[in-house]
Amino acid sequence: MTLVLEVEYLSGVSFAAVGPDSEAPDWPPQPDRIFSALVAAWAARGQDKREAEALRWLEKLPVPRLLASDAEPRTTPKVYVPPNDYETPKGELQKLKWYREFLSKGISPTKDADLKPWHRAWSVMPTQRKRLSLKERSFPAVRPHDPIIRLCWRDAQPNDATFSALETLARDTAYVGHSASLTRCRFLLNQDLSDLNEARLPKRRIYSGRFDELHRDFKAGRKPSPGHPVRPASKAKQEQSGIFSDRWLILEHVAGDMPDLRACGLITKTLRDALLAGYGRIGLGNAIPEVISGHAPDGKPSRAPHLAVVPLTFTGFPHADGHIMGFALVPPRDNTILDDENFRRALRKLAPVDEDGRRILPLTPKAGMPSGDAFSIKLSPTFEVHANKRSLDPALYIRPAQTFATVTPIVFDRHLKAKGAARQEEISTQIAAACRNVGLPEPEAVVADKHSALEGAPAAYPSAKSPPWMRWRQPPSLASRQLTHAVIRFAQPVEGPVILGAGRFIGLGLCRPVDAERR
Repeated sequence: MTLVLEVEYLSGVSFAAVGPDSEAPDWPPQPDRIFSALVAAWAARGQDKREAEALRWLEKLPVPRLLASDAEPRTTPKVYVPPNDYETPKGELQKLKWYREFLSKGISPTKDADLKPWHRAWSVMPTQRKRLSLKERSFPAVRPHDPIIRLCWRDAQPNDATFSALETLARDTAYVGHSASLTRCRFLLNQDLSDLNEARLPKRRIYSGRFDELHRDFKAGRKPSPGHPVRPASKAKQEQSGIFSDRWLILEHVAGDMPDLRACGLITKTLRDALLAGYGRIGLGNAIPEVISGHAPDGKPSRAPHLAVVPLTFTGFPHADGHIMGFALVPPRDNTILDDENFRRALRKLAPVDEDGRRILPLTPKAGMPSGDAFSIKLSPTFEVHANKRSLDPALYIRPAQTFATVTPIVFDRHLKAKGAARQEEISTQIAAACRNVGLPEPEAVVADKHSALEGAPAAYPSAKSPPWMRWRQPPSLASRQLTHAVIRFAQPVEGPVILGAGRFIGLGLCRPVDAERR
């Protein structure tokens, strides 16, 4: 038995973007987007408990297969949208008529305390609106070859009550994605679907707890995070992966002078300290999760994997200069800290919303830092990446590959002792151990060098006569450690991210997959 959710685009066009700041159309629509549309229909219908249980049942099913045709991008004009009006307090609009009568008699409501609420109401009338600027917006769209797509759950057998509730929700789901994407939706139970073998695996999936998460985010006025990425089962058996997750929270650099990449260790440590302070500001300073603090409850360094903070740089492209475009919070694999409500509360406390509707996290170092390493920057947290900012895309780091090259140099776990030819062997041994420490297989070949194989990445160490700023700055605990760039080749494909060495939690030892044919 196969459970099928059929979605037909009635106008033959799908309006949906990959993310809020993206101009790339999202086709085919992913299960998490369609599930969100069902949840929206549930809320509009009155939040029936029986339907809520049906949605919770649906979110626990295995990843569905997706049957959808190809589509052609449709050009759409740029539009300019004024900012939102201020909200008018309840009950004040009815006083506007009286307010205008006072004005006609020469009474100033701004001076009379009893009339100030009416003045606030008057300020949102069309003639009083302050529309100083228009925001440019686009609505990405595609025209599919076949307007009908299907989500297929093989061997899913809902009981009669659950299926009836799902059918009712589907009938009332009028659009998927943008409200201009009018749809007809319905659930079917098919004994056999002849073209199911042609179905593809989606990129993002629904997961247990997604319904309650969407409900909480809506009540709190927050934009929901995207669904979890899907890993193909066939590849999961062939490719090995390390301890770090492929779902990252991006902190895009939006203001301030960003320091050189060689100071990234100081910035990432400052960012981690800010996260710890965020927990203190919400009253949980004594209950910071080990995955955030990197320390066990007894105060000792954690032996379990914890959150890494890595720089996202303009490297590996023609004319790259290695400048930092943002940072990423990288949790351990299968860890849900980025979806944890207390983590999000702490982040919201640190990053208030600005006038453009973005959350902005200001970052400055603690007092006492040398003036040459001082900085003041602003970062904007997001799970989505603009299509024009490829250097912020985690896909550059997480795709499977056999060969990886360092963007930031690896910090050795132990001081090097060998000299001459034996030194290269000692380096290879330490890097092999660093791979094992993060759950990766031992590499079949390691080539270490002062310089990175990726264009734009600074050298691991400067020449003897270079100025001090050309050295990599590290926290005191790592200040005496040696560094090296490397190209690492594994016998079998390995899934990223690959982050190695003693500095892996502060952005050092970050690797990128490279084409095996490149030299």
